[in-house]
Amino acid sequence: MKESSKKAQKVLSSLKKLYPNPRHYLVFNNTFELLIATILSAQCTDAKVNEVTRGLFERYPGPGDLAGEGIEAIEEAVRPTGFYRNKAKAVKAASKEILERFGGRVPGTMEELLTIPGIARKSANAILQHGFSKVEGIVVDTHVSRLASRLGWTANRDPVKIEGDLTSLFGREDWIWIPFYLKNHGRSVCRARSPKCPGCAVSNLCPAAGSFGRDNRRRGGKRV
Repeated sequence: MKESSKKAQKVLSSLKKLYPNPRHYLVFNNTFELLIATILSAQCTDAKVNEVTRGLFERYPGPGDLAGEGIEAIEEAVRPTGFYRNKAKAVKAASKEILERFGGRVPGTMEELLTIPGIARKSANAILQHGFSKVEGIVVDTHVSRLASRLGWTANRDPVKIEGDLTSLFGREDWIWIPFYLKNHGRSVCRARSPKCPGCAVSNLCPAAGSFGRDNRRRGGKRV
Protein backbone atom coordinates (compact mmCIF):
# COMPACT_ATOMS: atom_id res chain seq x y z
CA MET A 1 0.00 0.00 0.00
CA LYS A 2 1.35 3.46 -0.94
CA GLU A 3 2.20 5.87 1.88
CA SER A 4 -0.54 8.30 0.80
CA SER A 5 -3.12 5.52 0.98
CA LYS A 6 -1.89 4.42 4.42
CA LYS A 7 -2.21 7.98 5.71
CA ALA A 8 -5.68 8.32 4.22
CA GLN A 9 -6.72 5.04 5.88
CA LYS A 10 -5.56 6.37 9.26
CA VAL A 11 -7.69 9.48 8.80
CA LEU A 12 -10.72 7.44 7.79
CA SER A 13 -10.25 5.12 10.77
CA SER A 14 -10.28 8.11 13.12
CA LEU A 15 -13.37 9.58 11.48
CA LYS A 16 -15.20 6.26 11.79
CA LYS A 17 -14.65 6.39 15.55
CA LEU A 18 -15.78 10.01 15.75
CA TYR A 19 -18.95 9.48 13.73
CA PRO A 20 -20.25 5.93 14.31
CA ASN A 21 -23.47 4.49 12.91
CA PRO A 22 -23.37 6.06 9.41
CA ARG A 23 -26.71 6.61 7.71
CA HIS A 24 -28.35 8.40 4.82
CA TYR A 25 -30.13 11.55 6.01
CA LEU A 26 -32.81 11.88 3.34
CA VAL A 27 -36.11 10.21 4.24
CA PHE A 28 -37.78 8.14 1.50
CA ASN A 29 -39.99 5.09 1.05
CA ASN A 30 -39.00 4.08 -2.49
CA THR A 31 -36.53 4.88 -5.25
CA PHE A 32 -38.79 7.50 -6.83
CA GLU A 33 -39.00 9.44 -3.59
CA LEU A 34 -35.22 9.13 -3.21
CA LEU A 35 -34.67 10.52 -6.70
CA ILE A 36 -36.94 13.53 -6.13
CA ALA A 37 -35.48 14.20 -2.68
CA THR A 38 -31.98 14.04 -4.17
CA ILE A 39 -32.88 16.65 -6.80
CA LEU A 40 -34.27 18.92 -4.08
CA SER A 41 -31.21 18.47 -1.86
CA ALA A 42 -28.95 20.58 -4.09
CA GLN A 43 -27.73 23.53 -1.96
CA CYS A 44 -30.29 22.72 0.70
CA THR A 45 -30.09 20.99 4.07
CA ASP A 46 -31.32 17.43 4.40
CA ALA A 47 -33.60 18.50 7.24
CA LYS A 48 -35.36 21.08 5.08
CA VAL A 49 -35.72 18.61 2.20
CA ASN A 50 -37.29 16.05 4.53
CA GLU A 51 -39.67 18.69 5.81
CA VAL A 52 -40.75 19.57 2.27
CA THR A 53 -40.97 16.03 0.89
CA ARG A 54 -43.18 14.89 3.75
CA GLY A 55 -46.08 16.90 2.31
CA LEU A 56 -44.93 16.66 -1.30
CA PHE A 57 -45.14 12.87 -1.43
CA GLU A 58 -48.48 12.81 0.34
CA ARG A 59 -49.88 15.00 -2.42
CA TYR A 60 -47.86 13.49 -5.29
CA PRO A 61 -47.09 9.83 -4.46
CA GLY A 62 -45.84 8.80 -7.90
CA PRO A 63 -44.22 10.05 -11.11
CA GLY A 64 -47.58 10.35 -12.86
CA ASP A 65 -48.85 12.75 -10.22
CA LEU A 66 -45.90 15.13 -10.56
CA ALA A 67 -45.63 14.76 -14.34
CA GLY A 68 -49.26 15.82 -14.72
CA GLU A 69 -49.15 18.72 -12.28
CA GLY A 70 -48.76 22.36 -13.34
CA ILE A 71 -45.30 23.83 -12.91
CA GLU A 72 -46.58 26.67 -10.71
CA ALA A 73 -47.99 24.23 -8.16
CA ILE A 74 -44.73 22.28 -8.05
CA GLU A 75 -42.75 25.51 -7.66
CA GLU A 76 -44.85 26.47 -4.66
CA ALA A 77 -44.47 23.02 -3.12
CA VAL A 78 -40.65 22.98 -3.38
CA ARG A 79 -40.05 26.71 -2.79
CA PRO A 80 -38.55 26.24 0.72
CA THR A 81 -35.65 24.19 -0.70
CA GLY A 82 -34.32 27.17 -2.68
CA PHE A 83 -33.74 27.57 -6.41
CA TYR A 84 -37.32 26.37 -6.63
CA ARG A 85 -37.97 27.29 -10.27
CA ASN A 86 -35.10 25.19 -11.59
CA LYS A 87 -35.85 22.39 -9.15
CA ALA A 88 -39.54 22.34 -10.08
CA LYS A 89 -38.62 22.04 -13.76
CA ALA A 90 -36.24 19.18 -13.00
CA VAL A 91 -38.78 17.41 -10.77
CA LYS A 92 -41.52 17.61 -13.39
CA ALA A 93 -39.22 16.63 -16.27
CA ALA A 94 -37.66 13.75 -14.31
CA SER A 95 -41.11 12.44 -13.37
CA LYS A 96 -42.18 12.57 -17.00
CA GLU A 97 -39.04 10.73 -18.14
CA ILE A 98 -39.52 7.99 -15.55
CA LEU A 99 -43.17 7.63 -16.51
CA GLU A 100 -42.74 7.64 -20.28
CA ARG A 101 -39.30 6.10 -20.84
CA PHE A 102 -38.95 3.74 -17.90
CA GLY A 103 -42.50 2.55 -17.32
CA GLY A 104 -42.88 4.44 -14.06
CA ARG A 105 -39.85 2.84 -12.41
CA VAL A 106 -36.56 4.54 -11.56
CA PRO A 107 -33.77 2.88 -13.58
CA GLY A 108 -31.00 1.15 -11.70
CA THR A 109 -27.94 1.88 -13.83
CA MET A 110 -25.59 4.83 -13.91
CA GLU A 111 -25.98 5.23 -17.67
CA GLU A 112 -29.77 5.44 -17.49
CA LEU A 113 -29.89 7.68 -14.43
CA LEU A 114 -27.61 10.22 -16.10
CA THR A 115 -30.21 10.69 -18.86
CA ILE A 116 -32.80 11.92 -16.36
CA PRO A 117 -33.18 15.72 -15.94
CA GLY A 118 -31.65 17.02 -12.72
CA ILE A 119 -29.46 13.96 -12.17
CA ALA A 120 -25.68 14.27 -12.45
CA ARG A 121 -23.09 11.72 -11.35
CA LYS A 122 -23.17 12.75 -7.68
CA SER A 123 -26.93 12.25 -7.51
CA ALA A 124 -26.79 9.04 -9.55
CA ASN A 125 -24.22 7.57 -7.16
CA ALA A 126 -26.43 8.39 -4.18
CA ILE A 127 -29.52 6.86 -5.81
CA LEU A 128 -27.68 3.68 -6.79
CA GLN A 129 -26.15 3.27 -3.35
CA HIS A 130 -29.16 4.00 -1.18
CA GLY A 131 -31.93 2.91 -3.53
CA PHE A 132 -30.41 -0.14 -5.23
CA SER A 133 -27.50 -1.13 -2.95
CA LYS A 134 -25.11 -0.65 -5.89
CA VAL A 135 -21.81 1.01 -5.07
CA GLU A 136 -20.15 2.25 -8.25
CA GLY A 137 -18.39 5.33 -6.92
CA ILE A 138 -18.23 7.99 -4.21
CA VAL A 139 -20.68 10.86 -3.82
CA VAL A 140 -18.67 14.09 -4.06
CA ASP A 141 -20.47 17.07 -2.52
CA THR A 142 -19.04 20.36 -1.26
CA HIS A 143 -17.93 18.86 2.08
CA VAL A 144 -16.22 15.92 0.42
CA SER A 145 -14.52 18.20 -2.08
CA ARG A 146 -13.29 20.62 0.60
CA LEU A 147 -11.99 18.04 3.05
CA ALA A 148 -10.41 15.85 0.38
CA SER A 149 -8.44 18.87 -0.78
CA ARG A 150 -7.38 19.93 2.72
CA LEU A 151 -6.36 16.41 3.66
CA GLY A 152 -4.20 16.15 0.55
CA TRP A 153 -6.27 13.38 -0.99
CA THR A 154 -6.76 15.28 -4.23
CA ALA A 155 -5.37 18.24 -6.13
CA ASN A 156 -8.37 18.37 -8.45
CA ARG A 157 -11.47 20.56 -8.33
CA ASP A 158 -13.61 18.68 -10.82
CA PRO A 159 -15.95 16.35 -8.85
CA VAL A 160 -15.47 13.45 -11.28
CA LYS A 161 -11.67 13.67 -10.96
CA ILE A 162 -11.94 14.00 -7.17
CA GLU A 163 -14.07 10.86 -7.15
CA GLY A 164 -11.39 9.06 -9.14
CA ASP A 165 -8.69 10.13 -6.69
CA LEU A 166 -10.73 8.93 -3.71
CA THR A 167 -11.65 5.58 -5.23
CA SER A 168 -7.95 4.94 -5.80
CA LEU A 169 -7.18 5.59 -2.12
CA PHE A 170 -9.93 3.55 -0.51
CA GLY A 171 -11.44 0.11 -0.93
CA ARG A 172 -14.92 -0.23 -2.43
CA GLU A 173 -16.29 -1.33 0.95
CA ASP A 174 -15.73 2.23 2.24
CA TRP A 175 -17.01 4.18 -0.75
CA ILE A 176 -20.64 4.41 0.34
CA TRP A 177 -19.97 5.99 3.74
CA ILE A 178 -16.91 8.17 3.09
CA PRO A 179 -19.24 11.12 2.30
CA PHE A 180 -21.00 10.59 5.65
CA TYR A 181 -17.76 10.83 7.62
CA LEU A 182 -16.43 13.81 5.68
CA LYS A 183 -19.77 15.65 5.75
CA ASN A 184 -20.09 15.28 9.50
CA HIS A 185 -16.50 16.35 10.10
CA GLY A 186 -16.96 19.24 7.68
CA ARG A 187 -20.04 20.45 9.52
CA SER A 188 -18.68 20.15 13.05
CA VAL A 189 -14.92 20.73 12.77
CA CYS A 190 -13.45 21.32 9.32
CA ARG A 191 -15.81 24.11 8.38
CA ALA A 192 -15.38 26.16 5.23
CA ARG A 193 -14.57 29.54 6.81
CA SER A 194 -13.43 28.73 10.33
CA PRO A 195 -12.01 25.22 10.68
CA LYS A 196 -11.27 24.16 14.25
CA CYS A 197 -7.77 22.85 13.59
CA PRO A 198 -6.51 22.93 17.21
CA GLY A 199 -9.24 20.54 18.34
CA CYS A 200 -9.31 18.36 15.24
CA ALA A 201 -8.71 14.65 15.85
CA VAL A 202 -6.88 14.25 12.52
CA SER A 203 -4.90 17.51 12.49
CA ASN A 204 -1.64 15.57 12.83
CA LEU A 205 -2.43 13.87 9.51
CA CYS A 206 -3.70 16.97 7.70
CA PRO A 207 -1.27 19.04 5.59
CA ALA A 208 -3.57 22.06 5.85
CA ALA A 209 -3.88 22.01 9.65
CA GLY A 210 -3.13 25.38 11.22
CA SER A 211 -2.64 27.17 7.91
CA PHE A 212 -5.90 29.09 8.09
CA GLY A 213 -4.96 31.17 11.13
CA ARG A 214 -1.56 31.99 9.64
CA ASP A 215 -3.18 33.04 6.37
CA ASN A 216 -5.61 35.30 8.21
CA ARG A 217 -2.83 36.94 10.24
CA ARG A 218 -0.84 37.65 7.09
CA ARG A 219 -3.89 39.32 5.58
CA GLY A 220 -4.74 41.39 8.62
CA GLY A 221 -7.38 38.96 9.82
CA LYS A 222 -9.41 39.23 6.63
CA ARG A 223 -10.62 36.17 4.83
CA VAL A 224 -9.87 36.06 1.12
